Amino acid sequence: MNGYINGKNMNSELIQTFYSAFQKRDWQTMNTCYHPEATFYDPAFRKLNTEDTKAMWHMLCVNAKDFELHFSDIEETRDGGSCHWEASYTFSKTGRRVNNRIRARFTFKEGLIFTHKDEFDLWKWSRMALGLSGLLLGWTSFLKSKINQNALKSLKKFKQESSYKE
Repeated sequence: MNGYINGKNMNSELIQTFYSAFQKRDWQTMNTCYHPEATFYDPAFRKLNTEDTKAMWHMLCVNAKDFELHFSDIEETRDGGSCHWEASYTFSKTGRRVNNRIRARFTFKEGLIFTHKDEFDLWKWSRMALGLSGLLLGWTSFLKSKINQNALKSLKKFKQESSYKE
């Protein structure tokens, strides 16, 4: 399946739906875009299964402060798609402003997102989010690992809270 129905590109529309919902912090709609066996990867959370991916978007949408999102350059490939998106927000742990530029790549299965990989410069992100420690240590495997551990710890805590429902 190439994502076209009656000449219309459904995969591009799915990406459009996903990021339009993200702009509104509508995690419910975002989560309907994922296949039941989907996976997600980014430099902070690393690899997540479908349940954790959905919980991550829920958490990020609910906790977002001073959040703005712009997306562009939706492209269709033979096997998937991609787009650029940029999120600006206040990082809650430090109160510092972050402007993260991301390249998202997708594969699709049965009309839904099957794999979702967000690529961004974690060192650049850490300089904005963490300040001096990010500047000095953001390129090290130690700090990258610490960022991943903290992201997963926050996700686990969020999932344990009674307010989380898939």
